[in-house]
Amino acid sequence: MMFSIKSYNELSKDELFAILRVRVDVFVVEQTCPYPEIDEVDNNAQTQHVFLIKGQQVAAYARCYKKNEQFSAFGRVLVAEQFRGEGLATKLVQTAIDTCKEHWPDKAIMIGAQCYLTAFYQQFGFENVGDDYLEDGIPHQDMCLK
Repeated sequence: MMFSIKSYNELSKDELFAILRVRVDVFVVEQTCPYPEIDEVDNNAQTQHVFLIKGQQVAAYARCYKKNEQFSAFGRVLVAEQFRGEGLATKLVQTAIDTCKEHWPDKAIMIGAQCYLTAFYQQFGFENVGDDYLEDGIPHQDMCLK
């Protein structure tokens, strides 16, 4: 099982469509959270889109990017509903970490994790930073991997 890692300019139209579709399916429809899912991070030339396609569908996805001069980051982490329970989340997050370290080796990695997933991210060495907060009505926790 190999994850693809591509910049916005390297994505085919079909790959981009499949990525955006699964992100809307998970983050807007499944989580009943209407918000602007597509943003300027998506088409930034430095952003790396990490994804796994099974059949004709995106099974898992995350995007990695330079957050600022101090941090890299990844987000929009998902495993499509029909592919959950296969261990893809662990492989996806490790691939996202490796991608951030490869592209921005001198930067710590900052994420905004949904609170129910903090123990999952702690397995990779992430530590909580600050207090919980609501983002689009969903409890989140900033976490950092140095």
